Amino acid sequence: MTKIGRPGMSEASKAELWRRWKNGDSLREIGRALEKEAASIRCVLAPHGGIMPRERHRSLVALSMIEREGISRGLSSGRSVRGIAASISRSPSTVSREIIRHGGRNLYRAADADQNAQELARRKKVCKLSREPRLRAFVARRLSMNWSPEQIAGCLKLEFPDNPNMQISHETIYRSLFIQARGVLKKELIKHLRSRRTLRRTRHATNKGQARGRIVDAVSIKDRPAEVEDRAVPGHWEGDLLCGLSNTHIATLVERKSRYTMLVRVAGGDTRSVVKALSRKVRQLPIELRKSLTWDRGLEMAHHKRLTVATNVAVYFCDPQCPWQRGTNENTNGLLRQFLPRGTDLSKHSQRKLNAIALLLNQRPRKTLGFATPANILEKSLR
Repeated sequence: MTKIGRPGMSEASKAELWRRWKNGDSLREIGRALEKEAASIRCVLAPHGGIMPRERHRSLVALSMIEREGISRGLSSGRSVRGIAASISRSPSTVSREIIRHGGRNLYRAADADQNAQELARRKKVCKLSREPRLRAFVARRLSMNWSPEQIAGCLKLEFPDNPNMQISHETIYRSLFIQARGVLKKELIKHLRSRRTLRRTRHATNKGQARGRIVDAVSIKDRPAEVEDRAVPGHWEGDLLCGLSNTHIATLVERKSRYTMLVRVAGGDTRSVVKALSRKVRQLPIELRKSLTWDRGLEMAHHKRLTVATNVAVYFCDPQCPWQRGTNENTNGLLRQFLPRGTDLSKHSQRKLNAIALLLNQRPRKTLGFATPANILEKSLR
């Protein structure tokens, strides 16, 4: 008889698939390696939300197939439960439960009992969010407020330090979101995650930065004062230009000590428009918050001297192709993409809307701040 339909994937291929996915390979890369379409790879990943399922092993204390055969033979010969238990070196209660669980004395069969036991072992385990409705409501509420699972987990430890029933790891929250078979958190909550992915991706699956242009008379980051590096005092900023559809842009500014964020609407990506908009925004800050600005090698900051004259803020530039030297700003740009996705028209956002987005970020707890908020840290720094 001819088998109709696509051939299945072997266990060895699935193991290789998960290994490559964990290492950060894309769907296409995995497909090429396994000679499968990317869609077929996704079909394997999707039911698990991109999270590798745990490998199941038979418990060392579980009855083996040989022991079940001994129980079956003992029942056939009419031996008592205690006699059967003694012959396989198990307690009578264990043997009694085994017989009752799998059909009783007249219907017990070793092969069927072993198969049923394996199926029971594979059943879905009830996770903590299912058992604790109050915890589930807390997590769902904070997710709808665009908090990350890590922020939620950290906040729970602070608010309920003596209540283990109201504490949960961020990994469990992620699993409950991406593995919808658990049926705990609604799938719609995924859209509140920063990446909005439907499959969990490894941290190794990252994109490298691209080289930027050269700046005339740029002062290197190596000449930046030491107080900037150690975040000792407020007033030192990192900045960048977010790009959108149809050559639209938004400037971002992040204060290094507090991670306080400001968004600036710009008329264009040219240096005149960017420097003019930044100068207007920076002049609104108190004098003690106007110390320095670190930027990448983008030509939008070609008129950096004009910014320094207008605001008295010294401008420093990262080394070419070294985005990690502005790590705080790079991380913040990743957070902002939740509200300002790639490939969208950024000109449709008014300055009022940008201020509202910045306010959301500034009032959210941050792990790097001990789960305090940037707004609170900045306020304390200015006292």
